[in-house]
Amino acid sequence: MKAFTYQRAASTAQAAEAAIKPGARIIAGGTNLLDLMKLQVETPSALIDINHLPLDKIEETSEGGLRVGALVRNSDLAADLRVRQRYGVLSRALLAGASAQLRNKATTGGNLLQRTRCYYFYDVTKPCNKRDPGSGCAAFAGFNRIHAVLGASDACIATHPSDMAVAMRTLDARVETADRDGERRVIPIADFHRLPGKTPEIETSLRPGEIITAVTLPPPPPGIHVYRKVRDRASYAFALVSVAAIVDVGRGGIRSARLAFGGLAHKPWRVAAAEERLANAPAGTKTSEAAADAVLDGARGHGGNDFKIPLTRRMIRAVLAEITRT
Repeated sequence: MKAFTYQRAASTAQAAEAAIKPGARIIAGGTNLLDLMKLQVETPSALIDINHLPLDKIEETSEGGLRVGALVRNSDLAADLRVRQRYGVLSRALLAGASAQLRNKATTGGNLLQRTRCYYFYDVTKPCNKRDPGSGCAAFAGFNRIHAVLGASDACIATHPSDMAVAMRTLDARVETADRDGERRVIPIADFHRLPGKTPEIETSLRPGEIITAVTLPPPPPGIHVYRKVRDRASYAFALVSVAAIVDVGRGGIRSARLAFGGLAHKPWRVAAAEERLANAPAGTKTSEAAADAVLDGARGHGGNDFKIPLTRRMIRAVLAEITRT
């Protein structure tokens, strides 16, 4: 590990001011950053500790939603009674991610900012455009079982690893930020994570020195909440494919549906056309296949991850069947 300086931020503005300097990194739970530092994937010259900032509350909003501070721990968010009762898909997604020990440290803001688990990103002896722009992508010709089948580019086929972010995408969460001048911004989560394009090293829409202060959840939409995650082992593994679903069912079939997917792309994947095909549609195989066609439009495997395409189709069919039987 390379030497670095350490600073405990006394305010959000101070943290943002320090973070704008080249080589500086914000640290909260550190569950991802410290691993990357040990492997020298990340070699920060300075760490800015924000754990003492007043960003650890879950509060009601005037709209009837919740405002979740950036430092709220994943375990506390999953266990909060309001989240369990009103945002079940989020609680289930959080509990599906990592171990209890990691959830006790990991934060809401850090979860959104965690970096890909691509094997080649973690291996500094291999080319990776995300880690070293212009060096190439070893995953194309390598072991790409966990990689993207949607939204990828010739520069990168990595996926975003968060379970929480997939659920928040279904909920239309909004990410609140602040910079060193006190300017605040609200970013729809749909716009927060970026697709790789030609610049896979730029992963979010955050500006230099801008830090996450909270995530706001709108009032919960009607419907049954489900989070299903397929992984290589039953615990503590990242998703091969996951789906966060909120489906409102009536006597005549599906009234409305929201579906977001993890493990398929560089960001949580949600397709409006799929939800439109489910709205006011009868439950059944034909409807689920129409939704799957929309979700997988343009999907392309790279050999080792070809299975994700039929797996996603089966997951959509199974989740919709489960909900409409409830």
